[in-house]
Amino acid sequence: MPLSPVRSSRPGMRDVLARPHVAAMLAGTLVGRLPAAMAPIALLLAVRAAGGPVLLGGALAALYGLAAAIGQPLLGRLVDRTLLALVAATSAAVSGAAFTALALIGCADHPVAAAALAVLAGAATPPLEAGLRALWPRLVPDPRAQHAAYTLDSVSQESVFVTGPLLATGLCQLLSPAAALAACALAGAAGTLAVALRDPARWAPNGRRAGHWAGPLRSRGLLLLLASMTLLGVNLGAFNVLAVALADRHASGWLAGLLPAALAVGSLLGGLAYARSPWSMPLARQLLCAAGGYAILFAPLAFTTLSAAVVALSACPGLYLSPLLANSFILSERLAPPGTATEAAAWMIAVIGVGQALGTALAGRLAEHGTAAVAAVPVLAAALAAAALLARNDLLAPANTPREKTA
Repeated sequence: MPLSPVRSSRPGMRDVLARPHVAAMLAGTLVGRLPAAMAPIALLLAVRAAGGPVLLGGALAALYGLAAAIGQPLLGRLVDRTLLALVAATSAAVSGAAFTALALIGCADHPVAAAALAVLAGAATPPLEAGLRALWPRLVPDPRAQHAAYTLDSVSQESVFVTGPLLATGLCQLLSPAAALAACALAGAAGTLAVALRDPARWAPNGRRAGHWAGPLRSRGLLLLLASMTLLGVNLGAFNVLAVALADRHASGWLAGLLPAALAVGSLLGGLAYARSPWSMPLARQLLCAAGGYAILFAPLAFTTLSAAVVALSACPGLYLSPLLANSFILSERLAPPGTATEAAAWMIAVIGVGQALGTALAGRLAEHGTAAVAAVPVLAAALAAAALLARNDLLAPANTPREKTA
């Protein structure tokens, strides 16, 4: 899908990083989010290492993702009403304890206990990502610089999905699955502590919250974004299972981490290119182009199983993933009612997690029918995500114009 980038004189990512607190808050968030990228692979490989079925591993990974998806909006609402530092520190302690327990038991030997602990670890995931995305308008008050801030956020988050799967796979291969699960606890605690000690994590919520039980879900445009991001989550969750299935097919355990990392590397490169040369079109149109490009470049993965080819093809759709996520979160913040920014971002993260859980479970169930059946799930989900945005793109138009923000 050809796109016409244009040069822009607006502030870039270096200008955003130079602002107070930004680099430290971003670094802490990245470290604290490593468990989100490590845990699904670690749980899958923990079950496989003990001789358990892929279906069980997929179920544990799905439960973890589903619990995180449920927990994030609730924790985001608490952040909007209290302080990010308080909510993040408490949830990190609970999640870390659950990961530690998972490292000490045999996931395949004690599936019920493992399922309960996976749910607890996911539900208590610290809301670092949503908290940071809600803080961007206050950390970077200049509206011209906020586009660079959200792009920097999306681009840098890809380092989590490069490092996380490779770190989890490496620890499983070189040490044990227990080591990978213990690393999830350590990373979550370290990143949360780094964020909680910064002043912005203790800033009082900005703006009066709209008193309505539905919070940000009253926005029809936001609901459209949530539907599309759910399908993107299905795509990403099923892709992890496809990576494990291809690793089994080729008897090469490193493929399980290499394929998600290749997608993330593509996203990192695409995000850097997007930040350097922004697209000259309204935000809603940018989102549609990014979703369409992602779906088109994902389709070839349904037609090959050669290890070298799938690694290369996995990187290609990633070129559109960072622009897709950056524009989605910019639009979600603009579409959210006043006082619900953290919860809106948390809902975006949550539905991606729900989709990942659904995609992981569905693809895991189809694994016994071969890699072609597994590959059909992420390919179809990416196409449906783009189609949903195309069908009602008009609902996103009001978010093309930034609303006023107070520092």
